[in-house]
Amino acid sequence: MRGQLGNLMQQAQRMQENLQKAQEELAQLEVTGQSGGGMVQVTLTGKMEARRVRIDQSAVGDDVEMLEDLIAAAINDAVNKVNEESGRRMAGATAGLPLPPGMKIPGLF
Repeated sequence: MRGQLGNLMQQAQRMQENLQKAQEELAQLEVTGQSGGGMVQVTLTGKMEARRVRIDQSAVGDDVEMLEDLIAAAINDAVNKVNEESGRRMAGATAGLPLPPGMKIPGLF
């Protein structure tokens, strides 16, 4: 029994270290979402902070509603990419200690 508890504690310690490393890597991550065939691009960090918004001149016209839709779509694309990458990295960090599906780690999105 004592050996099992010790093993579990070691796994938890490794997971904590792996999670810390993954958080640090995600803080440095930048992903770019786009829409309109690249006419609008939004770059976010792994912490969901906006870094850049680029709008091609051809997307700027009289149709403000279309431009607004393109910006929203590019943001959503970038958010989805951050979530996918975060999920991959967190899955690797917790591989030794399975977590229930959908469980969120405090401090991670």
